[in-house]
Amino acid sequence: MTETIETRHSQDVGNIIALEHVNFQIDRQDWATLFYVTGLGLTRDPYLMVGLENMWINVGAQQFHLPTRTPQQVLRGRVGLVLPDLDALAARLDEIAPQLSDTRFTFTRNGDRVDVTCPWGNHIRCHAPSDEPRAIRLGMPYVEFDVPVGSAAGIARFYSRVMGAPGEVENDAGSAVASITVGDGQRLRFRETT
Repeated sequence: MTETIETRHSQDVGNIIALEHVNFQIDRQDWATLFYVTGLGLTRDPYLMVGLENMWINVGAQQFHLPTRTPQQVLRGRVGLVLPDLDALAARLDEIAPQLSDTRFTFTRNGDRVDVTCPWGNHIRCHAPSDEPRAIRLGMPYVEFDVPVGSAAGIARFYSRVMGAPGEVENDAGSAVASITVGDGQRLRFRETT
């Protein structure tokens, strides 16, 4: 008989205990500073990766790692952020728009969220903090990947069986989504798209 040893934390979140950062290769740190710091209102890590070859951008307890390399990376999906004030966010993004007019930068306010495309084409969906007591106030609650139709159940099964991470398939706006717990209040989401 095989005995399973678990800690209290693994009982809550499984074997993946945190989503710490998302890595995007970029070619221009000036655009990254303008977009991530001035536009999104985040901060550059002042202690690590402060040179010109890489920059780390703090999002609460998570980070974007932005090495200066080519080719630039574009995620097939979106990164979800929780930011404290969506009205202030929209005002900042409007302010930087003229300086990024020759890039792929766009943003749209959609009720309770702001959908943003960074200068390189990565999609970021910004949400206001929830009123729930333990909710993220500033951070990265999810990364969502676009995946082929029919693959969500297999992805959820893989993360559950192989990685020991709790997962389930949900129906969200008519799409099957494998939702995998990867930290306290954090998920990897795999949305079936055509």
